[in-house]
Amino acid sequence: MNLKFLETFVWVARLRNFSLAAEKLCTTQAAVSNRIATLERELGVRLFERDLRTVSLTPHGQRALPQAEAIMRQVAELERSVADTGQMRGTVMIGAIDSIVYAWLPRLIERVKESYPNVAIDLNVDTSLNLARQIQDGQIDLGLVMGPVVAPHIRNIELCVFDCLWIGSPRLALKSGRLAIADLTDYPIFAYSKGSQPHQSVLRAIEVAGVDAETVRVFNSNSLATITRLIRDGVGVAVLPQVVVQEFLDSGELHVLDVEAKLPALHFHAVYNDNPGNALPALIAGMAAEVAASTPRR
Repeated sequence: MNLKFLETFVWVARLRNFSLAAEKLCTTQAAVSNRIATLERELGVRLFERDLRTVSLTPHGQRALPQAEAIMRQVAELERSVADTGQMRGTVMIGAIDSIVYAWLPRLIERVKESYPNVAIDLNVDTSLNLARQIQDGQIDLGLVMGPVVAPHIRNIELCVFDCLWIGSPRLALKSGRLAIADLTDYPIFAYSKGSQPHQSVLRAIEVAGVDAETVRVFNSNSLATITRLIRDGVGVAVLPQVVVQEFLDSGELHVLDVEAKLPALHFHAVYNDNPGNALPALIAGMAAEVAASTPRR
């Protein structure tokens, strides 16, 4: 049985569309149709029901899919265990959030370059919400995000956990000692992008503190470079992992604020599609876990 035909069957089954499967496999729709037709002849059964708009699995196809996926995973595992990494080629599209970029992404890129010198990387920096959608849509191969992402055929590997702290400039006119959220109302609070976990945590903290939400300004940005610049200039305070502003804490430009409201830690995951025939995202996800484990949480 031709493994390429089996891989094509898995992709058509997952995407429910011959055209999308052809795009994913970098071939033509006619080639996909021919592969499926040949596979159906070899097996002596119909795997798909087709009409002008939809493609669906027949009962035979439903029974065949888990076994086909298992075979493709075994093939990928064989490739990972015996392949000469120096000869692996291709392009891996990696999506990362700013926190990972600031914490340890450069070291991961160096590891990939050393291990897979013939593999190119396309890097996209975006929010976790956007990257999660792009992973599920197949637009990127590997996401380094605040996760996990719960969806069919998605694998999650836990990378690291960073405490989320209140950070501000010493130039702010705040009282000394422990602060309540009510003590911060003269300044905006920067809390990542709207809808993100840190943003939601800040809103809950304000609610729990019993502070009138109208008196607290919560600003949003998906750019850590922008947030850190603004809080270094004394524009406001922010909720951030310490690791992403460590150089500014060391220089004295920023310091950790002792705020009564404690925020939940941020959990980061490597997320990728369980794609048959593509071992690189899983291999790089494993590297990311090793790099993250060696990064101090401070």
